[in-house]
Amino acid sequence: MLSSWLNRWSRNWTTPGVLRARGVVGMNRRNIGYISKYNDRRLYPLVDDKLQTKLLCQNYGLASPEMIGKVASQFEVERVVDMVRDHAGFVIKPAKGSGGKGILVIEHHDGEEYVKPSGARITRADMERHVSNILSGLYSLGGSPDVALVEGLISFDQAFAEFTYEGVPDIRVIVFKGYPVMAMMRLSTAASDGKANLHQGAVGVGLDIGSGWAVRGVQYDRPQFAHPDTGHDIFSLKVPQWDTLLELAAGCYEMTGLGYLGTDMVLDRRHGPMLLELNARPGLAIQMANGEGLRKRLELIERQPDGVPVAERVAFARKHFSRSKEDVANVGMAPIAD
Repeated sequence: MLSSWLNRWSRNWTTPGVLRARGVVGMNRRNIGYISKYNDRRLYPLVDDKLQTKLLCQNYGLASPEMIGKVASQFEVERVVDMVRDHAGFVIKPAKGSGGKGILVIEHHDGEEYVKPSGARITRADMERHVSNILSGLYSLGGSPDVALVEGLISFDQAFAEFTYEGVPDIRVIVFKGYPVMAMMRLSTAASDGKANLHQGAVGVGLDIGSGWAVRGVQYDRPQFAHPDTGHDIFSLKVPQWDTLLELAAGCYEMTGLGYLGTDMVLDRRHGPMLLELNARPGLAIQMANGEGLRKRLELIERQPDGVPVAERVAFARKHFSRSKEDVANVGMAPIAD
Protein backbone atom coordinates (compact mmCIF):
# COMPACT_ATOMS: atom_id res chain seq x y z
CA MET A 1 0.00 0.00 0.00
CA LEU A 2 2.92 2.33 0.56
CA SER A 3 3.49 2.62 -3.20
CA SER A 4 0.17 4.47 -3.55
CA TRP A 5 1.11 6.68 -0.57
CA LEU A 6 4.45 7.52 -2.15
CA ASN A 7 2.78 8.16 -5.50
CA ARG A 8 0.40 10.66 -3.88
CA TRP A 9 3.24 12.14 -1.87
CA SER A 10 5.35 12.56 -5.01
CA ARG A 11 2.50 13.92 -7.11
CA ASN A 12 1.06 16.36 -4.58
CA TRP A 13 4.04 17.50 -2.59
CA THR A 14 7.41 17.04 -4.23
CA THR A 15 9.53 15.39 -6.94
CA PRO A 16 11.27 11.99 -7.06
CA GLY A 17 14.60 13.80 -6.89
CA VAL A 18 13.67 15.46 -3.62
CA LEU A 19 12.51 12.13 -2.20
CA ARG A 20 15.86 10.54 -3.12
CA ALA A 21 17.73 13.45 -1.57
CA ARG A 22 15.79 12.96 1.65
CA GLY A 23 16.70 9.28 1.70
CA VAL A 24 13.19 7.91 1.24
CA VAL A 25 13.24 4.16 0.64
CA GLY A 26 10.64 2.88 -1.84
CA MET A 27 9.19 -0.59 -2.34
CA ASN A 28 11.75 -1.77 -4.89
CA ARG A 29 14.78 -0.74 -2.82
CA ARG A 30 13.22 -2.23 0.31
CA ASN A 31 12.35 -5.53 -1.38
CA ILE A 32 15.59 -6.02 -3.31
CA GLY A 33 18.18 -4.21 -1.21
CA TYR A 34 17.03 -5.26 2.24
CA ILE A 35 14.29 -7.89 2.46
CA SER A 36 15.63 -10.24 -0.23
CA LYS A 37 19.23 -9.67 0.84
CA TYR A 38 18.89 -10.00 4.60
CA ASN A 39 15.80 -12.18 5.16
CA ASP A 40 16.06 -15.92 4.50
CA ARG A 41 12.66 -17.00 3.16
CA ARG A 42 12.74 -20.25 5.12
CA LEU A 43 12.47 -18.13 8.30
CA TYR A 44 9.30 -16.30 7.22
CA PRO A 45 6.90 -18.78 8.91
CA LEU A 46 8.36 -17.72 12.27
CA VAL A 47 6.77 -14.30 11.84
CA ASP A 48 4.01 -14.86 9.27
CA ASP A 49 2.29 -17.31 11.62
CA LYS A 50 1.43 -15.57 14.91
CA LEU A 51 1.14 -18.91 16.68
CA GLN A 52 4.75 -19.73 15.80
CA THR A 53 5.79 -16.25 16.89
CA LYS A 54 4.10 -16.72 20.25
CA LEU A 55 5.80 -20.07 20.80
CA LEU A 56 9.11 -18.48 19.83
CA CYS A 57 8.58 -15.74 22.40
CA GLN A 58 7.86 -18.34 25.07
CA ASN A 59 11.07 -20.21 24.21
CA TYR A 60 13.11 -17.00 24.46
CA GLY A 61 11.36 -15.76 27.59
CA LEU A 62 9.91 -12.66 25.92
CA ALA A 63 6.65 -11.26 27.27
CA SER A 64 3.64 -11.42 24.95
CA PRO A 65 -0.15 -11.31 25.48
CA GLU A 66 -1.62 -14.25 27.39
CA MET A 67 -2.57 -17.19 25.17
CA ILE A 68 -6.07 -18.29 26.19
CA GLY A 69 -6.41 -20.92 23.50
CA LYS A 70 -6.73 -21.63 19.79
CA VAL A 71 -9.36 -22.97 17.41
CA ALA A 72 -7.91 -25.03 14.59
CA SER A 73 -10.95 -26.68 12.96
CA GLN A 74 -14.62 -25.97 12.25
CA PHE A 75 -15.56 -28.76 14.67
CA GLU A 76 -14.01 -26.73 17.51
CA VAL A 77 -15.75 -23.41 16.81
CA GLU A 78 -18.36 -23.89 19.53
CA ARG A 79 -15.55 -24.30 22.09
CA VAL A 80 -14.65 -20.61 21.92
CA VAL A 81 -17.52 -19.60 24.25
CA ASP A 82 -16.29 -21.90 27.03
CA MET A 83 -12.72 -20.81 26.32
CA VAL A 84 -13.43 -17.14 27.10
CA ARG A 85 -16.05 -17.65 29.84
CA ASP A 86 -13.69 -16.67 32.67
CA HIS A 87 -12.04 -13.79 30.80
CA ALA A 88 -13.74 -10.40 30.98
CA GLY A 89 -11.92 -9.16 27.88
CA PHE A 90 -10.18 -11.00 25.08
CA VAL A 91 -8.98 -10.77 21.48
CA ILE A 92 -9.62 -13.22 18.64
CA LYS A 93 -7.24 -12.95 15.71
CA PRO A 94 -6.14 -14.95 12.65
CA ALA A 95 -2.73 -16.59 13.04
CA LYS A 96 -1.81 -15.70 9.46
CA GLY A 97 -3.56 -12.36 9.16
CA SER A 98 -1.98 -9.04 8.26
CA GLY A 99 -2.78 -5.34 8.43
CA GLY A 100 -5.08 -5.73 11.43
CA LYS A 101 -7.69 -7.62 9.38
CA GLY A 102 -9.86 -10.14 11.18
CA ILE A 103 -9.02 -8.97 14.70
CA LEU A 104 -12.01 -8.99 17.03
CA VAL A 105 -11.59 -7.17 20.34
CA ILE A 106 -14.08 -7.82 23.15
CA GLU A 107 -13.84 -5.53 26.16
CA HIS A 108 -16.32 -7.36 28.40
CA HIS A 109 -19.33 -9.70 28.57
CA ASP A 110 -22.83 -8.46 29.24
CA GLY A 111 -25.07 -11.44 29.83
CA GLU A 112 -25.23 -13.37 26.55
CA GLU A 113 -23.69 -10.52 24.57
CA TYR A 114 -20.08 -9.49 24.00
CA VAL A 115 -19.22 -5.79 24.02
CA LYS A 116 -16.58 -4.25 21.76
CA PRO A 117 -14.55 -1.15 22.81
CA SER A 118 -16.87 0.99 20.66
CA GLY A 119 -19.88 -0.22 22.68
CA ALA A 120 -21.19 -2.32 19.78
CA ARG A 121 -22.59 -5.67 20.89
CA ILE A 122 -22.32 -9.05 19.24
CA THR A 123 -23.92 -12.39 20.03
CA ARG A 124 -22.44 -15.84 20.48
CA ALA A 125 -23.51 -16.64 16.92
CA ASP A 126 -21.68 -13.53 15.65
CA MET A 127 -18.50 -14.53 17.45
CA GLU A 128 -18.65 -18.13 16.23
CA ARG A 129 -19.24 -16.88 12.68
CA HIS A 130 -16.16 -14.68 12.95
CA VAL A 131 -14.05 -17.61 14.15
CA SER A 132 -15.37 -19.75 11.31
CA ASN A 133 -14.42 -17.04 8.81
CA ILE A 134 -10.89 -16.95 10.22
CA LEU A 135 -10.57 -20.73 9.83
CA SER A 136 -11.74 -20.54 6.21
CA GLY A 137 -8.88 -18.17 5.38
CA LEU A 138 -10.94 -15.01 4.89
CA TYR A 139 -8.23 -12.87 6.52
CA SER A 140 -5.09 -14.94 5.94
CA LEU A 141 -2.21 -14.24 3.59
CA GLY A 142 -3.10 -15.84 0.27
CA GLY A 143 -6.50 -17.02 1.56
CA SER A 144 -5.07 -20.24 2.98
CA PRO A 145 -6.85 -22.11 5.83
CA ASP A 146 -6.01 -20.53 9.16
CA VAL A 147 -6.11 -20.92 12.93
CA ALA A 148 -7.96 -18.56 15.30
CA LEU A 149 -5.92 -17.42 18.28
CA VAL A 150 -7.64 -16.28 21.46
CA GLU A 151 -5.54 -13.95 23.63
CA GLY A 152 -6.00 -11.98 26.80
CA LEU A 153 -6.91 -8.31 26.45
CA ILE A 154 -4.03 -5.88 26.86
CA SER A 155 -4.40 -3.12 29.44
CA PHE A 156 -2.28 -0.39 27.92
CA ASP A 157 -0.21 1.96 30.05
CA GLN A 158 -2.18 4.94 31.37
CA ALA A 159 0.49 7.26 29.96
CA PHE A 160 -1.29 6.79 26.61
CA ALA A 161 -4.87 7.26 27.82
CA GLU A 162 -5.27 10.65 26.12
CA PHE A 163 -3.58 9.55 22.91
CA THR A 164 -5.90 6.81 21.77
CA TYR A 165 -9.58 6.15 21.08
CA GLU A 166 -11.23 2.82 21.95
CA GLY A 167 -8.13 0.79 21.20
CA VAL A 168 -4.61 -0.19 22.19
CA PRO A 169 -1.77 1.99 20.87
CA ASP A 170 1.22 0.02 19.63
CA ILE A 171 4.86 0.79 18.86
CA ARG A 172 6.49 -0.23 15.59
CA VAL A 173 10.28 -0.35 15.43
CA ILE A 174 12.20 -1.19 12.25
CA VAL A 175 15.19 -3.35 13.19
CA PHE A 176 18.04 -3.76 10.71
CA LYS A 177 20.85 -6.22 11.45
CA GLY A 178 19.79 -6.01 15.08
CA TYR A 179 19.84 -2.20 15.29
CA PRO A 180 16.64 -0.23 15.93
CA VAL A 181 16.69 2.32 13.10
CA MET A 182 13.28 4.03 13.12
CA ALA A 183 10.19 3.96 15.33
CA MET A 184 6.61 5.15 15.45
CA MET A 185 3.52 4.77 17.60
CA ARG A 186 0.15 4.02 16.03
CA LEU A 187 -2.82 5.60 17.78
CA SER A 188 -6.31 4.22 17.23
CA THR A 189 -9.09 6.65 16.28
CA ALA A 190 -12.82 6.62 15.64
CA ALA A 191 -12.01 6.52 11.93
CA SER A 192 -9.89 3.39 12.39
CA ASP A 193 -12.65 1.72 14.47
CA GLY A 194 -10.32 1.52 17.46
CA LYS A 195 -7.57 -0.29 15.51
CA ALA A 196 -3.95 0.84 15.37
CA ASN A 197 -3.83 0.57 11.59
CA LEU A 198 -2.65 3.56 9.55
CA HIS A 199 -4.47 2.55 6.37
CA GLN A 200 -7.75 2.46 8.30
CA GLY A 201 -7.28 5.93 9.77
CA ALA A 202 -5.05 5.54 12.83
CA VAL A 203 -2.59 8.35 13.58
CA GLY A 204 1.07 7.54 13.01
CA VAL A 205 3.45 9.31 15.40
CA GLY A 206 7.16 9.32 14.61
CA LEU A 207 9.30 8.67 17.68
CA ASP A 208 12.82 9.89 18.36
CA ILE A 209 15.06 6.83 18.70
CA GLY A 210 17.17 8.61 21.27
CA SER A 211 14.43 9.58 23.72
CA GLY A 212 11.02 8.16 22.77
CA TRP A 213 9.55 11.65 22.33
CA ALA A 214 7.07 12.27 19.53
CA VAL A 215 8.60 14.08 16.55
CA ARG A 216 5.71 14.20 14.09
CA GLY A 217 2.11 13.06 13.61
CA VAL A 218 0.31 12.06 10.41
CA GLN A 219 -3.15 10.78 9.54
CA TYR A 220 -4.10 9.83 5.98
CA ASP A 221 -0.58 11.06 4.98
CA ARG A 222 -1.32 14.60 6.23
CA PRO A 223 0.32 16.33 9.24
CA GLN A 224 -1.64 15.87 12.47
CA PHE A 225 -0.85 17.95 15.55
CA ALA A 226 -3.52 16.66 17.95
CA HIS A 227 -5.40 13.42 18.33
CA PRO A 228 -8.55 13.85 16.18
CA ASP A 229 -10.86 12.43 18.86
CA THR A 230 -9.32 13.36 22.20
CA GLY A 231 -7.82 16.66 21.04
CA HIS A 232 -4.63 15.94 22.99
CA ASP A 233 -1.37 17.48 21.77
CA ILE A 234 0.61 14.79 19.95
CA PHE A 235 3.96 16.45 20.70
CA SER A 236 3.49 15.90 24.44
CA LEU A 237 3.70 12.14 23.90
CA LYS A 238 6.75 10.40 25.37
CA VAL A 239 6.98 6.61 25.56
CA PRO A 240 7.95 5.26 29.03
CA GLN A 241 10.49 2.43 29.42
CA TRP A 242 11.95 3.41 26.06
CA ASP A 243 15.31 1.70 26.53
CA THR A 244 13.62 -1.58 27.49
CA LEU A 245 11.39 -1.42 24.41
CA LEU A 246 14.38 -0.81 22.13
CA GLU A 247 16.28 -3.74 23.64
CA LEU A 248 13.21 -5.96 23.23
CA ALA A 249 12.99 -4.96 19.56
CA ALA A 250 16.72 -5.37 18.91
CA GLY A 251 16.77 -8.83 20.52
CA CYS A 252 14.27 -10.08 17.94
CA TYR A 253 17.17 -10.19 15.44
CA GLU A 254 18.79 -13.09 17.31
CA MET A 255 15.43 -14.69 18.05
CA THR A 256 14.32 -14.86 14.39
CA GLY A 257 17.51 -14.61 12.33
CA LEU A 258 15.81 -11.99 10.13
CA GLY A 259 17.99 -9.03 9.20
CA TYR A 260 15.22 -6.61 8.19
CA LEU A 261 12.30 -6.76 10.56
CA GLY A 262 9.32 -4.84 11.89
CA THR A 263 8.58 -5.36 15.59
CA ASP A 264 5.19 -4.41 17.02
CA MET A 265 5.09 -3.91 20.77
CA VAL A 266 2.78 -2.59 23.47
CA LEU A 267 3.29 -1.23 26.95
CA ASP A 268 0.98 -3.07 29.33
CA ARG A 269 0.20 -1.37 32.64
CA ARG A 270 0.75 -4.63 34.59
CA HIS A 271 3.36 -6.51 32.60
CA GLY A 272 5.35 -3.70 30.98
CA PRO A 273 6.74 -4.02 27.43
CA MET A 274 5.25 -6.92 25.46
CA LEU A 275 5.81 -8.17 21.92
CA LEU A 276 2.63 -8.30 19.84
CA GLU A 277 3.92 -9.60 16.52
CA LEU A 278 6.74 -9.47 13.98
CA ASN A 279 6.80 -8.63 10.29
CA ALA A 280 9.38 -9.73 7.72
CA ARG A 281 8.06 -7.17 5.21
CA PRO A 282 7.38 -4.06 7.31
CA GLY A 283 5.70 -1.17 5.52
CA LEU A 284 7.44 2.08 4.74
CA ALA A 285 4.87 4.60 6.01
CA ILE A 286 7.05 4.91 9.10
CA GLN A 287 9.13 7.35 7.03
CA MET A 288 6.14 9.62 6.62
CA ALA A 289 5.44 9.51 10.35
CA ASN A 290 9.04 10.55 11.03
CA GLY A 291 9.39 13.07 8.21
CA GLU A 292 12.66 11.37 7.26
CA GLY A 293 13.83 8.60 4.95
CA LEU A 294 15.35 5.32 6.09
CA ARG A 295 18.17 5.05 3.56
CA LYS A 296 20.94 6.94 5.40
CA ARG A 297 20.28 5.07 8.61
CA LEU A 298 20.28 1.70 6.87
CA GLU A 299 23.50 2.52 5.02
CA LEU A 300 25.21 3.46 8.30
CA ILE A 301 24.20 0.15 9.87
CA GLU A 302 25.49 -1.79 6.86
CA ARG A 303 28.96 -0.44 7.66
CA GLN A 304 28.87 -1.77 11.23
CA PRO A 305 30.51 -5.08 12.23
CA ASP A 306 28.52 -8.22 13.06
CA GLY A 307 28.36 -9.76 16.50
CA VAL A 308 27.70 -6.56 18.48
CA PRO A 309 25.70 -7.23 21.72
CA VAL A 310 22.13 -5.99 21.99
CA ALA A 311 22.83 -3.24 24.55
CA GLU A 312 25.66 -1.83 22.42
CA ARG A 313 23.49 -1.85 19.30
CA VAL A 314 20.77 0.06 21.11
CA ALA A 315 23.28 2.58 22.46
CA PHE A 316 24.69 3.09 18.96
CA ALA A 317 21.23 3.70 17.52
CA ARG A 318 20.28 6.14 20.27
CA LYS A 319 23.50 8.07 19.73
CA HIS A 320 23.42 8.27 15.93
CA PHE A 321 19.68 8.51 15.26
CA SER A 322 18.74 10.87 18.09
CA ARG A 323 17.30 14.29 17.24
CA SER A 324 17.84 17.52 19.13
CA LYS A 325 14.85 19.46 20.48
CA GLU A 326 15.35 21.93 17.65
CA ASP A 327 15.34 19.14 15.05
CA VAL A 328 12.16 17.72 16.56
CA ALA A 329 10.45 21.10 16.42
CA ASN A 330 11.45 21.59 12.78
CA VAL A 331 10.27 18.12 11.74
CA GLY A 332 6.99 18.50 13.58
CA MET A 333 6.10 21.80 11.97
CA ALA A 334 7.42 21.10 8.47
CA PRO A 335 5.18 19.83 5.64
CA ILE A 336 5.68 16.22 4.57
CA ALA A 337 7.93 17.27 1.75
CA ASP A 338 9.51 20.64 1.10
